[in-house]
Amino acid sequence: MYRREESEYFTAKRKAAKRLCRGPIKPADLPSNAEIRDVIQTFARTHEGESRLANLKNMRLEALKLMRLLRRFRPRLIGSVMTGHVRAGSDIDIHIFCDGIEMLTQLLENDGYHFDVERKQVVKHNESRVFTHIHIRDRFDFELTVYAENQAHFVFRSSITGKAIERANITELEELIAREYPEVNVSEMDEDPEEIADPYQFFELLLPPLAKTKQNPVYHPEGDALYHSLQVFELAKAERPWDEEFLQAALLHDVGKAIDPSNHVEAGLEALDGLITERTRFLIEHHMMAIEYQNGTLGHRQRVKLEASPDFEDLMLLRELDNAGRVPGAVVGTPEEACDYLRKLNEENGE
Repeated sequence: MYRREESEYFTAKRKAAKRLCRGPIKPADLPSNAEIRDVIQTFARTHEGESRLANLKNMRLEALKLMRLLRRFRPRLIGSVMTGHVRAGSDIDIHIFCDGIEMLTQLLENDGYHFDVERKQVVKHNESRVFTHIHIRDRFDFELTVYAENQAHFVFRSSITGKAIERANITELEELIAREYPEVNVSEMDEDPEEIADPYQFFELLLPPLAKTKQNPVYHPEGDALYHSLQVFELAKAERPWDEEFLQAALLHDVGKAIDPSNHVEAGLEALDGLITERTRFLIEHHMMAIEYQNGTLGHRQRVKLEASPDFEDLMLLRELDNAGRVPGAVVGTPEEACDYLRKLNEENGE
């Protein structure tokens, strides 16, 4: 297994038992997966020395870079790069959550990654499942395993420990890097333009799935969530044509509906994390709470907190536009046109 002639623990144990033993072997006589992993790590420390730790650090940094690019898909770092059990030839394993891989592969292509898509059938407990893997060839190899969006909170079990698998989202990986490598300034990585995808390119990928997100016709007679979002954007552009942050909030306030309709605000903010300002985040985060404020059903503490925000009036304006952007047959632009307008506004502002 250290030389990667075998990758499956069960197969390796069976072959080793056949070579070393005569007669039947009881499962209890065989080493556990955890014991095998520990011995492999001993080999790695012996043969690879300090280079193993240097590779681990660099692999974690590369994982963070890719996870930031793919933040819309709720990436979770797993495997040896997460736990620290890397060795020569280890790849970076990441779980990705999306329904369909077209947006994911387009984002990778746009950012210049070379990859292959593999669909692998696995039969376990007489049940057949097809797993989608994306193998990226880069400075370090990646294996992305794609799951449905609604499995983002599923507890996966480790084949080594039998316990919940160790994994990290973007924030948790940033905290791990800051703890293990204090000389690395994670926030400075954000400031390097080569480390960040064009946010408007990313927004253009987030918006189209809203066209398939149908809404309750009682509250949204205009139709799907994309049409609604573009209406709100056009109204916001008429009100605040110079205000990029406000216009972003108007365009993107409902992007989470295509990710997790049951909690679209949190899902949208997670997808947009690191790509929007605190003001835009505030407007999106509280646009549903503004309904309760208007209706007089918001608790006193939350009401006072909202009113104390310097962006309170903007929030209530967004609420008015959100209510108004529900007209069947209204004329709107395309997601690309909206993002182009914002991109040019960004350039005019010198950002």
